[in-house]
Formats: sequence, structure tokens, C-alpha cells
Amino acid sequence: MKYAFAPLALGLTASAAVIRRDQCCFQLNASGGTSGTLGQLSDGQNRVGGNHSPATYCLNNGAITDKNGRGCILTPPTTQFQCDTGASPTPGFAVGEGGSLTYNGNTKFYACPAADDQFNIYTKPVDNQSKCVEITLSTGGQCAASSSAAPSTPASTPAASQPAPSSPVASQPAPSSPAASQPAPSSPAAVTTPEIVTATKTFTTTSPCSTSTPAAATTPAASTPVASAPAPSGTGSSSNECPKDLQGDYQYPHLIVPVNSTTPDQAYGTSYNGEISSHVCSTFNFDIPQSYEGSTCSVVFLFPKKEDLETSNYTVSGSGSAKFSELSSAVSQETTWKTVPETSKDLGSISLEAGNGYTITSGECQAGKTVSYEICGEGSFSLNYFQDYNPSPLGLYVRKC
Repeated sequence: MKYAFAPLALGLTASAAVIRRDQCCFQLNASGGTSGTLGQLSDGQNRVGGNHSPATYCLNNGAITDKNGRGCILTPPTTQFQCDTGASPTPGFAVGEGGSLTYNGNTKFYACPAADDQFNIYTKPVDNQSKCVEITLSTGGQCAASSSAAPSTPASTPAASQPAPSSPVASQPAPSSPAASQPAPSSPAAVTTPEIVTATKTFTTTSPCSTSTPAAATTPAASTPVASAPAPSGTGSSSNECPKDLQGDYQYPHLIVPVNSTTPDQAYGTSYNGEISSHVCSTFNFDIPQSYEGSTCSVVFLFPKKEDLETSNYTVSGSGSAKFSELSSAVSQETTWKTVPETSKDLGSISLEAGNGYTITSGECQAGKTVSYEICGEGSFSLNYFQDYNPSPLGLYVRKC
């Protein structure tokens, strides 16, 4: 029997008209289906509308950070553009001629309603949201590439496990819409493309370009996603283990795929939840950045008490334990019970108790690789949880130290 989360496919492209430069800072203005200057919520979500103060972003070697030093990422599976404390920024961004922001060479972004007058930003339309509109984002001429400039060498990125351009790649949904209940794995619905409003790029507002490097250490507590609730406690960390928290660099699983022994040929696709029971296992892909080379990484499972959760939830029942394994290769959206990769390392079984954090394994970071893990239930133990980094973090992570 086989027992495993995975990141978005993040390719890097360059052209003579789009280059990745040394750090340059700017504000972003949206135009098209909706317009306005991007602002931020305290948790780092980037939004158009809502009268938020304009946010400042800095581009460095294809990666964006905000003025608080938070890494700006595309959260899977929705590709929402937000900036998270401790997160490694998603590479692939650049500024083209005229100051238009691009991702993997594409100037198209999408704004989807988060509230009546506010829009979250994505690189693709969100499934089952009919009011998403196409936009472009402009730096107002800041950091723009010249037409004669040659592309610089992009930062290396780990190989992606499953691009899946037409269907969601699992993991962190927008924190503004937490799950209220925990569904069992089921086949994902067919992807429907919402109506898109084509936009043209126009922008006039600019902001000064700063060359200072944002310091993550000075991030105010209000923007730190793990500051307002205690991290789960657990056994003390040894010298070769990383802390069981998300207060430093960490990786979120970018693909979660459940498999079920009662339907061994069925591929359930991506999931927001981790679910384990006597017949259900959840597999996870992590893309480990090349920049982690030479550092220590710990796989940690954080299991806070329900009263410490703000945007997540879980259900737990029965008695027994959770069995953890490292898999020999990455999983994909098509993975089934029968096709789960072989176990390369048995990482042991743990009787999970709420209010604790657990170090599953520690060692040198597998930099530049996609690493997959699996969690299965033993005995009558059953757990279904909504993977979430918001206070208090819940689920499986790779922590660097």
C-alpha cells in the first residue's frame, strides 16, 4: 500500500523586451475591467478598491516583495497574488516596455470580486466566479525595460510537478473565503471559464523608485500571519531541527491530492484539504527553492486547538495515529490510490493531539527539487482539515532554518 503536497509550475521566460533587473520599487495600478491602485490587507492580500492605502512593491531578479519584506506569491490553486511573511517570493515577474508588469511574459491579470467594491488579483480566472475581469498592471514607467536590453539570467527554480493550466493546483485558497466545513475528497468539477472582459492598459500614476532592500525583520506584527495566535506547542526542537512554527522561511504545499483505497482507480485531483482515515490518504508536493541549498529543512505538522483558529477548521474522530511517508517521486492531479509513487522513506506514525506541533523529519534541504509526502490514517483515526497558514497555522509545511 502506498501512502504523500505540490507547487505551481513556475517557469521563467525572458525576451529582449522584458528583463529582470536589480531591485526597483514601485506602486501598481490596475486598468481594464476595473481600475485603481493596488492596496493591501494586513495579512498581505493585494486588492483593487476598498480605499486601501497604496502598497509599495520591489522587484528583484524576477521576484516581488512588498515594503514590509514579505514575499509575494501566487497561492495555489487559484493563483491569487498576495504577499506573505516568511514566504519565498514566486519568480517569473518582470517589467516590460512602458512599465507593464508581466508574469512569465504575459501582461494579462484578472481581478475577481472579494467584496462589493474590492477585487483580489490573479494570473488566471477563478473557477465558478462569473464576475472576474481582465486587467493589466502598470508600474507607471518604473523599472521598465529598454527595447535593446538583453535579458539577465533568471534565478533558478525547482522543477514543477504539475502545471495544470486549465485546472486548479492545490493548496492555499484566498484567506478571505475560509472553508466552513470539510468535504471528503471528490472529483473536481469541470472547469468553466467565467466571462472575461478584455482590457487595455492605460496608466499615469507613478511612485518614486527606491533601491533599499526591505527588511523582513521589521515587519509589523499586524502583517505577520502567525503573530495573533500562539503556535502549537510540542516536544522541544533539537539542534538539527527547525522551529515548529512559520516565523521564518517556509514552504506551503502547492498540490494536495487525496487517494482512496475504496476507489483505487479514481483520481480526485487537487484539494484544499488534507484528509486521512483508514482508507484515505493525502499526498503533498513541495517545491524546494534552490536558495535553500546548504540549509536545514524540517517537515512539520502543525495541529493547533480549534479555539486558536481564525480562518480554518478541522474535524477529528476515532483513535489511532497518522502515518507519514516520503515518496519516491512527485504526485500529480491524476494520481490515484493505485498510482501513488512508492514510499522512499517511512517517517513513522504519530498520535496527533490538538495544540501541538510535530517535527516529522529533518535534514539538509533538498534544494531545487519537488519533494512529496503522504499522510495516512491508522486504526479508526480520521482527520479532515483545511490547510491554512493564517493564525494559528494548520497542516503540513517545510520549514527552513
